[in-house]
Amino acid sequence: MLKHLDGVCHVYVDAAADLEMAVNVLDDAKTQRPGVCNAAETLLVDAAAAERFLPMAAERMRLRGVECRVCERSRPFFGPEAIPAEEEDWSTEYEDLILSVKVVDGVRDAVEHINHYGSHHSDSIITEDERARDYFMNRVDSACVYHNCSTRFSDGEEFGFGAEIGIGTDKFHARGPMALRELTSYKYVIEGDGQMKDPSRVPRKGRA
Repeated sequence: MLKHLDGVCHVYVDAAADLEMAVNVLDDAKTQRPGVCNAAETLLVDAAAAERFLPMAAERMRLRGVECRVCERSRPFFGPEAIPAEEEDWSTEYEDLILSVKVVDGVRDAVEHINHYGSHHSDSIITEDERARDYFMNRVDSACVYHNCSTRFSDGEEFGFGAEIGIGTDKFHARGPMALRELTSYKYVIEGDGQMKDPSRVPRKGRA
């Protein structure tokens, strides 16, 4: 069975992120079409970038009408309308204009959070740091991992596979966007003219 399940997708903003790019990518990932499986549900922000980035994110989310559910470390940047996040928020696919927000202590903390709470669908890092990029891309256990772009690109047609049937989050046999090719099996048709695996076992003429 090829499962097409939850889309608990993340955008992680690293300390070395281009913050203007980050807020635009977050906006696209969360609000361009919030009811689909590749929309972002959780924003993770490196503590080293929180004071600079979270006011930008809060303002953009307010502009888009997004309800934010925030951790204690991010709450001061979102004002009284922000809702304190609960444990279940980190693993919830809202499919709505709702975003959970968490401050993390660097890329390793972000990766641990994603691998624990995420659904192995699509996750993005925003950074100009090659080491942070490589760590994230190699360690996040998801079907699609992105660097400096929106999770909304997880789609069969966007990947050049044709009409999408689903996005597989398991590792066998199809992972990521699936089209008709991924739903087919194999049949081997072999023709011969008497070939044998062990011809030495054929009795020689004149012997019983």
